Amino acid sequence: MGFRTRGGSLAPGGVVGDGRYRLLAQFGVDERGGAHLWRARDGQLKRDVALTVLVGDPADVEAARQGRRTLERAAHVAKFEHPNVARVLDVLTLGNGISSSEGILGIVVAEWTRGTDLVDVLTQQRVEPGDAVRMVRGLAEPVEAAHQSGLVLGIDHPQRLRLAQDGRLRLAFPGALPDTTLRDDVKALGAVLYLLLTGRWALPGGPPAIPSAPRNQAGALIPPHSLMSGVPPELSSIAVRTIADEGHGGVRTSSAVLRMLDQAAEAEEHAHHPPENVDPDGGVWTTSKPVRDATRRRKLALGVSVVVIGAIVVLAWLGMMAISFFRDDPPSGPPVNLAEETSTQREPEPTDDRAGAGDDGGSGLGDPVEPSGVDVFNPEGEGDGVDEAPHAVDGDPSTVWDTDAYREQFPAFKSGVGLISEFDEPIELAAVRVVADSPGTELEIRVADSADPEPADTEVVASGTLDGERTEFRLSEPTSTQHVLVWITALSGEAPEYQSQLSELVFLPQK
Repeated sequence: MGFRTRGGSLAPGGVVGDGRYRLLAQFGVDERGGAHLWRARDGQLKRDVALTVLVGDPADVEAARQGRRTLERAAHVAKFEHPNVARVLDVLTLGNGISSSEGILGIVVAEWTRGTDLVDVLTQQRVEPGDAVRMVRGLAEPVEAAHQSGLVLGIDHPQRLRLAQDGRLRLAFPGALPDTTLRDDVKALGAVLYLLLTGRWALPGGPPAIPSAPRNQAGALIPPHSLMSGVPPELSSIAVRTIADEGHGGVRTSSAVLRMLDQAAEAEEHAHHPPENVDPDGGVWTTSKPVRDATRRRKLALGVSVVVIGAIVVLAWLGMMAISFFRDDPPSGPPVNLAEETSTQREPEPTDDRAGAGDDGGSGLGDPVEPSGVDVFNPEGEGDGVDEAPHAVDGDPSTVWDTDAYREQFPAFKSGVGLISEFDEPIELAAVRVVADSPGTELEIRVADSADPEPADTEVVASGTLDGERTEFRLSEPTSTQHVLVWITALSGEAPEYQSQLSELVFLPQK
């Protein structure tokens, strides 16, 4: 390898860590950080371990700093436990198990994962889409748990992963590089999914044994379903959108990846295991399949017809009796002009969508409260129409905020998008009036504790579907809040274009 240790070279049979660990076999090199991945034997505890050996010159100040940062991250991960992440057992640093003359900056010692190297799995057989979903989901779970604790796992290199004997995909060589971010972990989930579906690696720094993912002339990834037959387009879309850094509709969080993989798994299960006792014509029965007897059907139809005709005759007779009864007792008062009475009682509609909001006929609503600011809320991608967001609270129904146009309905492409409004002081929110010409749009009214919350930290207080130009969402009880999120869970329109627009959001407090 060009580097010497005190016990020899970095080669099978060599020893590191004050002679405690004997190298058995190398499983790859992450060239980006000089990380050599080895299986070794712990001579003290008589067990196999996984070593991430950081090779470099300790006299190189920058290399030494980078190595220390990787070791610090590994030490933090030692406190993290998940069955799909190899447990970090020890971290060796210069002066602590490593001499400056060894050409080693540090070593991360982890428990050994019995199973198969992921690269070997891909060279031996193709992974079915359903298995790919299950494997990546199992990897996304620890990523989400680690991110909740502010930890980066560093799964962005395929040789760090192994397929355990029970079929789980496992991070076998922990040790995130110094510049690896939470976003890199999420992108790696998409890259691993892409790899399992196509056998190609879609991120920089992949192993030589795995070809790079192809891209078109614009530099965009070729979707997996365009490369391999049998890959569902929805699954292909998850991989590409998770990797992509630009454009709308990108997947930015591990929680979003988990949700989308669950949906893909459900669709895959339904496609391969349709419900039992399903009629080919679309009917469903609970016990046995109905007999297709034409004579029996004609008799049944005749019987039903007789019953229906009899019911009509009885209803007609009852109607005539009721009319006769009321004609015998004419009203004693003067006739009432229903049209005139209705016209005098109807209140005029306000022309301004803010005007008259407080005049609610005793419904308990106060005058509208204007927010101090409004922003697009889109945790899974770039914002839709960021510059137009203020149009939704400017008091002018002729100005609108539009979502992007999507080729797929939510939540296939992403879970949703919305507008979050902030108020200078908490208000006792009782209702939100939405003015919009987007029938069929499904909304949730949520409250939050900050202007940039995690979706899981928001609370749904009302929901419904836009019907007509003005729809009022009443809360079951007033809620004190300073941040209100109007969250779109389903868009208006039809395939292949789904889009919604909001003209005005009117926030009504308790009177």
